[in-house]
Amino acid sequence: MGVKQKQQKPFTPTAMKLTDKAIKNTKPETKLKKLFDGNGLILLVYPNGSKYWSYKYRYMGKEKSISLGIYPEVSLAAARKKLIEKRQLVSDGKDPSEIRKADKLQKLISSENSFEAIGREWLEARTPGWSPRYAGYMLKRLEIDLFPKLGSRPIKDISAPELLSVVRIIEKRGALELANRALQYAGQIFMYGIATARAERNPANDLKGAIKTHVKKGYTHLKDVDLPEFIQKLENFQEITRQTKLAIKLLLLTFVRTAELRGATWQEIDMDKAEWRISPERMKMKRGHIVPLSNQALTVLKELQQLNGKWQYVFPQEHKPVKPMSENAILYALYRMGYKNRTTGHGFRHTASTILNEKGFNADHIERQLAHVEENKIRGTYNQAEYLPQRREMMQWWADHLDTFATGDKGTKPTKSA
Repeated sequence: MGVKQKQQKPFTPTAMKLTDKAIKNTKPETKLKKLFDGNGLILLVYPNGSKYWSYKYRYMGKEKSISLGIYPEVSLAAARKKLIEKRQLVSDGKDPSEIRKADKLQKLISSENSFEAIGREWLEARTPGWSPRYAGYMLKRLEIDLFPKLGSRPIKDISAPELLSVVRIIEKRGALELANRALQYAGQIFMYGIATARAERNPANDLKGAIKTHVKKGYTHLKDVDLPEFIQKLENFQEITRQTKLAIKLLLLTFVRTAELRGATWQEIDMDKAEWRISPERMKMKRGHIVPLSNQALTVLKELQQLNGKWQYVFPQEHKPVKPMSENAILYALYRMGYKNRTTGHGFRHTASTILNEKGFNADHIERQLAHVEENKIRGTYNQAEYLPQRREMMQWWADHLDTFATGDKGTKPTKSA
């Protein structure tokens, strides 16, 4: 209920004195000048020429004032209209100044609890574990797909239908994978809002199955039956450089990511321990990784050392050896070999994973060798040397298995890791 106070004098239009012409003709003076329109409406004319509307009133026995805007943005007619609204509040026992303060506070709280504010906060909390490139990609996706429609909305007020309408826009573009990812990102932002006591529920949970599923196509890769032809063709193919041929061999033997291979330095290679230690900053998940080197991988590296041992990179650019080989060198070599749309450098990872799983090797050993890190491992302590003895045995089996295709022998039986 409003606080009762002494009744204002009645509103009297005839008391109004100002005119637009009079206001326009008023010149600033050396001191603040006040022009009275009546009923508490005053135009303040400052020495710099600025003109502000003010409403002077009494509340609970105290004289107070509140700004009604700047002239001429707020015209004389508009100021008088605002005056009537403010006078009505006072008549109802309410203080216009306190109401304005409360409104500003509510807007501030709403902006701090908006979907965009919480989304950016969530992103900032997650980025330490991401590469700058991936963090930039995530921010771009939020700014394109979610923030324009949901950003200014208080996160607790966003409903499932509202979220669905935004994701539908992405879906209608035919970007089904992006639509599903946007829903996933939104869900994580809502969960962060719940965890920080600024949201009560996650409407993304209500939309499971509402968006068309994107059928993800895996990387094109070779099957076990394709390897004999590929390996023999690689041995005899003369239209690529020796370095590129050795890069493909080492990629097939180690099935690391192509970016990890291209950026390999001699400092990472320990021939005596037969290990390749890739630093965290070069890994996708920013976790250091040890690659056990088979006898065959060491043979490839020894030849590369004779070719490129004086350079920093194991695979330097031909014309700028201070830089690593180009991103597309391996891909274009595979094209020239006739394997376009049949495999890629990344596809060797799928090939190795599929065959090793089929041959009965422990799935955890395979996943660790692929440097696939489970979410709980990311949050906790990750041991890059985990399963190293078993992975060393598995990698030697893999290299021996590939050797059989070069000789034409049948594949050897695996020695399964415990």
